[in-house]
Amino acid sequence: MAALFASALALGGCSTSIADLPGLTPADAPQRPKESGGYLPVHDLPPDRDEAALKPKELEKIEADLRAARDRQATTGTAPNPAAK
Repeated sequence: MAALFASALALGGCSTSIADLPGLTPADAPQRPKESGGYLPVHDLPPDRDEAALKPKELEKIEADLRAARDRQATTGTAPNPAAK
């Protein structure tokens, strides 16, 4: 009997989704589409930009800020921390 129930449950799981069962979805839920939307358009690329994302001056400033932050972290990482004792 248990094997029959297990096989019925296993085969039933392939044909029915729990979300499709009546009474489990809220009354104000929108209807699910009958067919899935298909695959996302992976090869559709956005159009090229007319201008660069960052101007060269802005890029240089950001790179300088990142280098300064890296140097600050490198020097503070090697110093002993008195609060860690």
